[in-house]
Amino acid sequence: MTNTKMSAVLSLLLVLLSGSVLGAFVHRLYLVDSVRTTGGGRGRPSPEELRRLYVSELTKAVKLDSEEVTALKGIMDQAQDEVEKLNAKIRPERDALREKWRPEREAIQKRLADRINAILRPDQRPLFDSWRAERERQRKLNDQQRQAH
Repeated sequence: MTNTKMSAVLSLLLVLLSGSVLGAFVHRLYLVDSVRTTGGGRGRPSPEELRRLYVSELTKAVKLDSEEVTALKGIMDQAQDEVEKLNAKIRPERDALREKWRPEREAIQKRLADRINAILRPDQRPLFDSWRAERERQRKLNDQQRQAH
């Protein structure tokens, strides 16, 4: 190999290696940030977790004593009751809007499923269908739980 070819090969290897290292580093940073923002990787934090975090942060920030923490929790209970009353008032409107746009959303979901099916192998299609059915079952369960509250 000539010196020029060897230099080109080494340069190419150096670029590939540095790209791999940088990619791994950025991926690691992305994972750390996404885990932090999703409540430990479990999706959205629950309202109870958010409340606990709020009380904890406020207690530390303004140095609340135990009586003030108790009063804060009472204030938060009142605010939660007000939000629940407001949600009960707007739920019919929200549900009506959801129903109004349901056919269009379902059409989009159908086109998405068709496009995904087009790229799958025949042995993958039944797996995709069962995965979609499970997601739909879970969505309906979540809707029922949300309506109960």
